[in-house]
Amino acid sequence: MLNISRQLSCLLGNSGRLVLNRFFSATPSQHQEIASQPLVRRDDYDFGATVLTLNNPKKANALSYDMLCAIEKNIQSASEDKLTRAIIIKSEGKVFSAGHDLRELTTERGKEFHAMVFEKCSDVMKMVQDIPVPIIAQVSGLATAAGCQLVASCDIAVAAESARFATPGVHVGLFCSTPAVAIGRCIPRKVAMEMLLTGEPISAQEALLYGLVSRVVPDDQLEMATMTLAQKICTKSKTVIALGKLVFNRQMADSRDGAYCFATDAMVENAKLVDCQEGINAFIEKRKPKWTHGGDQVQTTPKSN
Repeated sequence: MLNISRQLSCLLGNSGRLVLNRFFSATPSQHQEIASQPLVRRDDYDFGATVLTLNNPKKANALSYDMLCAIEKNIQSASEDKLTRAIIIKSEGKVFSAGHDLRELTTERGKEFHAMVFEKCSDVMKMVQDIPVPIIAQVSGLATAAGCQLVASCDIAVAAESARFATPGVHVGLFCSTPAVAIGRCIPRKVAMEMLLTGEPISAQEALLYGLVSRVVPDDQLEMATMTLAQKICTKSKTVIALGKLVFNRQMADSRDGAYCFATDAMVENAKLVDCQEGINAFIEKRKPKWTHGGDQVQTTPKSN
């Protein structure tokens, strides 16, 4: 049995106190001035959300090697930022992401480069699930192949009514094997196989029905709905959210009995946290909790015999 407390400590590091704002309509602050347009644009909101925008609409936000590196760098940076408690991944333009850049997958680029691209993509998808900060996909337009894989890898996905999802690799002779890892863990096996074998897209409502996305909203409400969801998450203790994400993903990969054992230990560790006891006391006293967002445990005095 892995030590929950040690895992949580490794995940969070020294998390500081976060400053909240009741409203998410505040103007975002640009994280960094860059002379040329970045492949991923970062905007930070004062209520605790970081928005990462895939910013290469001319190439349908393809997950090129450089784009994957930019996503990885920005997610890592945001997850280490003590002011960030939720990450939103969205896109610029009419396509969320068309998946891999096929120009990088010709024989001229060579087997070693191909391996580097696919390994980087897998690393990014695993990172999305492994970091302690929740990640929300805000999906507009078309999400295909590795772009659909990115949606499936996120903790939550909010889709516009016009969004569509597909794994069309079979159309060009490149089966979507790595996208199938994430997609096959989100939706029923036979639905996943139909998508993979035919390459035909499914609608946002079908994606909701099958479990690929968590919510579908009118196109003009997508931004508002995603921000509202992020704001709700950001009002919670960062430490408790981190523990919850870790435990949920771990127990889902375990057997029933193993999952209960792991989750039971997790709740015992959770109950020791200062933020947990603050939340319980706030509930009893009918007031709002004052989170520390740290991993400190309540100090107890041993009973004397």
